[in-house]
Amino acid sequence: MPVVVVSHRYGAAADKVFDAWLTPALARRFFFATRTGNITQCDIEPQVGGQFTVTDRRPQADGDESVFDAEHRGTYLEVERPTRLVFEFNVEPFLDAPTRVTIDIAPEGPAACELVLAHDLGEGELAELYEPQTRQGWTRMLERLEREIFPRREKLARF
Repeated sequence: MPVVVVSHRYGAAADKVFDAWLTPALARRFFFATRTGNITQCDIEPQVGGQFTVTDRRPQADGDESVFDAEHRGTYLEVERPTRLVFEFNVEPFLDAPTRVTIDIAPEGPAACELVLAHDLGEGELAELYEPQTRQGWTRMLERLEREIFPRREKLARF
């Protein structure tokens, strides 16, 4: 049973990083966003039992001009601000059975924290097949979150 674990340190308070995951206006800029896609829907009910839907309109992989919607749907199992978020989710059209994601955020002072994300991919051939791209996707997502928390820093770095 593969479990993907990725981490990222942020120069921001734990509550700011935690809240980004549950604030639709910010989450839509990093939560399941891809470089070539466009988030068309980001609905979040930030409570235990609450659900989320994030739809990313993406180009087809075969290079034609058509697109498809990758719909990420999930249910929050734990919401413990600012240190823990657990949810089950699936991605249509890729996965039928939900998988579990656990996010732990450890404060490291008033303006720093470390986020550790563990994604239990479940069992079966598909779980093993998706492991490398899942790791890459979460790593990029955590990096994108850094840019969204500090958009001015990103603009300054370009000059």
